[in-house]
Amino acid sequence: MIRESLYNYIYAEIVPRYADFDKAHREDHVLSVIERALSMGSQYDISEEMLLTAAACHDLGLSVDRKTHHLESGRIIREDKRLAEWFSPEQIEIIAQAAEDHRASAQITPRSIYGLIVAEADRMIVPETIIRRTVQFGLSHYSELDKEGHWQRTIDHLHEKYGEGGYLHLLIPGSPNEEPLRQLRTILKDESRLRTIFDSVFAEESR
Repeated sequence: MIRESLYNYIYAEIVPRYADFDKAHREDHVLSVIERALSMGSQYDISEEMLLTAAACHDLGLSVDRKTHHLESGRIIREDKRLAEWFSPEQIEIIAQAAEDHRASAQITPRSIYGLIVAEADRMIVPETIIRRTVQFGLSHYSELDKEGHWQRTIDHLHEKYGEGGYLHLLIPGSPNEEPLRQLRTILKDESRLRTIFDSVFAEESR
C-alpha cells in the first residue's frame, strides 16, 4: 500500500523534473520504469513505497552530470528532507543505493533487491525504442555529427551495450527483458534491417 501523501509527492514533485532531460530520459521514461519496477516487485516481499521512490528518483542526477548521474541521484535522494516523512534513515540509504546501482555499465551487482529491480526495469528492452533512444541521445549530445556519423555511433553503442558479450546483463531470473533482448540481438546481426530502422527513426527525430 502506497500512502497518498508519498504518491502525490512522487508524481507531483519528482516525475516532473524529468521534463528537462534529453528525449530518452523524460517523463515517459521514468513512468515506464516505475510501472515495470512495481510489476516485477509484486513477486517479492518488499516495500512497494521504497521501490516506487527508488524507481522514480533513479535518474534525477541527470540534472547534474550524465556520466555520474547514478551517483548524483543517490546524493539527491540522501539530501531530500521530504523523504524523512515516509522513510527511516536506513530505508533512505537503501533507496539511494538502488539509484546508484541501476546503471547498466556498472561493474558491480546491485546491493539490494531494490537495486536489482530498478536496474532491470530501467533496461526496458523494446528493440525499436532502444534504437530510437540511441538516435535521440546522439542528436542531443553529438550535434556535430552528420547522418553517417550518427549511424556509426548507433551501431557502435548498440553492439557495445546490447550485443553478444555486451556490457548489459539481465539481473532478474525470468526477466521480461529476455525475449526482447534476443529480438534486438537478431536485428543487430542483420545490418540492412538495422539500417532501415535507423533511417526511418533518424528522419523522424531530426526534423
